[in-house]
Amino acid sequence: MRNIEDKIKTLPDTPGVYLFYNKTGELIYVGKATSLKDRVRSYFRGRRTPRPIEEMIHEVASIDWKETDSVLEAVILESIFIKKHQPKYNILGKDNKSWNYIVITKSDYSKVVTMRQHDIDVLRVNDPRGFKRLGDLFGPYPGLNTKAVMKILRRLFRFSTCLPARSPDLVGTKAGEPARPHPGLLLRGEEGRTPLPAGEGRVRGARPCLYYEMGQCLGVCTGEITPANYRHRVIVPLKWFLSGKKRQVIKIFEQQMKRASKEQRFEDAAQLRNQLHALERIHDVTLLNKDFFADEIKNMPELTSGGELRIEGYDISNLGATDKVGSMVVFNNEGPVRSQYRKFNIKTVTGQSDVDCLAEVLQRRLKHTEWPRPDVILIDGGRPQVSRIKKVFMDNHVAIPFMGIAKGPERKRNDILLGSKEEKFVRWVASHQPLLIRVRDEAHRFAIMFNRSKRKIR
Repeated sequence: MRNIEDKIKTLPDTPGVYLFYNKTGELIYVGKATSLKDRVRSYFRGRRTPRPIEEMIHEVASIDWKETDSVLEAVILESIFIKKHQPKYNILGKDNKSWNYIVITKSDYSKVVTMRQHDIDVLRVNDPRGFKRLGDLFGPYPGLNTKAVMKILRRLFRFSTCLPARSPDLVGTKAGEPARPHPGLLLRGEEGRTPLPAGEGRVRGARPCLYYEMGQCLGVCTGEITPANYRHRVIVPLKWFLSGKKRQVIKIFEQQMKRASKEQRFEDAAQLRNQLHALERIHDVTLLNKDFFADEIKNMPELTSGGELRIEGYDISNLGATDKVGSMVVFNNEGPVRSQYRKFNIKTVTGQSDVDCLAEVLQRRLKHTEWPRPDVILIDGGRPQVSRIKKVFMDNHVAIPFMGIAKGPERKRNDILLGSKEEKFVRWVASHQPLLIRVRDEAHRFAIMFNRSKRKIR
């Protein structure tokens, strides 16, 4: 045990997977973590939950770990270890029917979907042909927010969720002559020639899907990409990524980007550049379900008060110098706590000054000592707002970790400004950015809703 304690001290505060071995060298448990240091250390503080691995922690004779660049990659690596080694205390990995898999179907434009173990088993027994059409299965993924993971994977690889564009109607010809498209359906090319391959022209009348408009579909719905190109640009890199080979995926995208630039396909090159950027900066803490997230929070007593996290988010909404209001939203381990949201009518500020309005709201909030004390305060704003709140806290002798998130004039940026610089808080913010952005957005939404409701009353 002494060797384990010494090793725990060297654990990094990064995402990854941790590996528990028994005295014979058998891998008995593998788990994922947003912070390897906090997660592994929690197991050796005494039993806190009825999980089998905590009941049998005395069997652990040695530990090891693998760092990853993101939580998403830790999830993938964990599934690879579970599938390969079948650790005995990953009991759910063997037969739990609620675990999820990512499925890539066999078709011209392969679909990427999630399925539960139970549904896969039922299909295997009742519809063997349908089971074969599933194609490739990746997983199991325990404790995974499947909706969030699909959103991230779509943004990274732009797989299609739409129906392929229908081919142009063919004009009747004499016997022995090749069919040809109706002239009015060609976008470019010459009348009488064979239809343009998808990827060289958009099918007239094809309706683009929502993700196409958002730049997250390469044109399956509009006929702008062939099945072969779709496999090459989307499906093959996605399979490699889900197999734990991100470095190879990056090399593929770099090669494709250089080729596209050389061939003056600058729009394709720009898309690949954006995909590379996203791969290298995956923001993905929301991939883990709320139970896992709550457990991670309990591993951080230095940040939380009484074991349950409380984040308060604030924003100001106004219509020029009138209708000035403030909002307070509250999040805990499981998400928003709407019963504790509060609205503020600005009373002391004349003219238009979001900074002064925010200061008034925080001053008034601090007087409500009957409300639970927050562990984190977040404001929708940049350096001016953060500086002003810092002064409010100093004047009131308050020491609560706080921060701001500036969104920029078009609300397309998420610049984080820390009002508190304690090391633990800085690390926590770095690993929980998606959650904090969600709190900021909810405070903004709630403030705008309150402002609009006031104007409707008049």
